[in-house]
Amino acid sequence: MKILVCISHVPDTTSKINFTDGDQQFDTTGVQFIINPNDEFGLTRAMWFKEKQGAEVTVVNVGDSSTEPTLRKALAIGADKAIRINATPIDGYYTAVQLAAVAKDYDLVIAGKESIDYNGGMVPGILAELTGFNFVNSCIGLEVDGNTATATREIDGGKESLQTSLPLVIGGQKGIVEEKDLKIPNVRGIMMARKKPLTVQEPTETASLTKAVSFEKPAPKGAVKLVEANNLDALIDLLHNEAKVI
Repeated sequence: MKILVCISHVPDTTSKINFTDGDQQFDTTGVQFIINPNDEFGLTRAMWFKEKQGAEVTVVNVGDSSTEPTLRKALAIGADKAIRINATPIDGYYTAVQLAAVAKDYDLVIAGKESIDYNGGMVPGILAELTGFNFVNSCIGLEVDGNTATATREIDGGKESLQTSLPLVIGGQKGIVEEKDLKIPNVRGIMMARKKPLTVQEPTETASLTKAVSFEKPAPKGAVKLVEANNLDALIDLLHNEAKVI
């Protein structure tokens, strides 16, 4: 089985976020980038298939050369090879088109259901449509037996189990593996990653459908007001007249 894991290069959630050019561009100065957490869960599941079933695992990213350390980390975790599509991921549609050009050669495509930077949540679904592959989103469990995949996905109020066939695209999340099962690159993995192939591929010509007009930070939180535990009337008054939540 050939598995393709889509890797987003995203800012660490502890990074301080700023914008430049009149709030039209994200400022990457001093920002630490990581593998998108939903993608890392998917990569860990792909490594399980490699260890248990002998699957071949390739990781792919749409980005410039600055994303290569993130791909190298994925190789250090255990992926066999990496592909970098040499383009800026302008929007979800553009990114999915670039990934589709690679994904058609694989049996199983694992993507995170969304990235933690723009939270668009659209790439896996568009990718499935472009390739004609079956699609399961919000996936929290996956088994493959021959050409049959059994998936569990999160739905409102519970879980749903279903069967489908390969080729398949999934939008994975925490639950497809647990956080305790995530693999941390060791020294041997890091050394081996330097020797694994990282191919740079030129992008497919396509137009983006959206553009960022401007960015805006959330308004700062207001001051906290403390109310004595025995002063219930004051608390109700604040919630009703000031916060207007009751």
